Amino acid sequence: MSGLDGLFSLYAQHGAADYIGEPVSQIEHMSQAAQCAMAEGYDEEVVLAAFFHDIGHLCGTGAAQMDGYGVASHERLGADYLRRLGFGERLARLVENHVQAKRYLTYADPGYHARLSEASRRTLAFQGGVMSAAEAAAFAEDPLFEASVRLRHWDEQAKREGVPVLDMALVRAMAERMLRQG
Repeated sequence: MSGLDGLFSLYAQHGAADYIGEPVSQIEHMSQAAQCAMAEGYDEEVVLAAFFHDIGHLCGTGAAQMDGYGVASHERLGADYLRRLGFGERLARLVENHVQAKRYLTYADPGYHARLSEASRRTLAFQGGVMSAAEAAAFAEDPLFEASVRLRHWDEQAKREGVPVLDMALVRAMAERMLRQG
């Protein structure tokens, strides 16, 4: 089985699973995040990062859990998994940064925490909590800062019921192009 076959089999096996208490499944959530990136005109690498941002919840079976709210350190597990498959560092870092962006936004935007879903608020403590001023300043210097914050906003928006899932052949074709460019 190729790396991409294994990657997409995770969606086939676990995609219909509950997305940690949200009103959508894992695949619906990740598909909606990618659709947000597409709607805003981002390139395929960012679209794929949005689609793969929570892959660590699917590939991290057996890893530590966050009290029923998914896999602890799923952002790192997912980013490392994508690196091993041959995806570029930009894509992997965007996946890894989506949790840091949540921590940053809870620091920088006083109303952000209140807008988080219950699951996102509960997982924040497992993810390091609100950033300190020094952490926030360092994160804001990251070259991927803006795209990481956008991805985080898409993550929060991607919890709507009844939104059709992207065609997996389309997503796979994007992934194949990224790996060829790799």
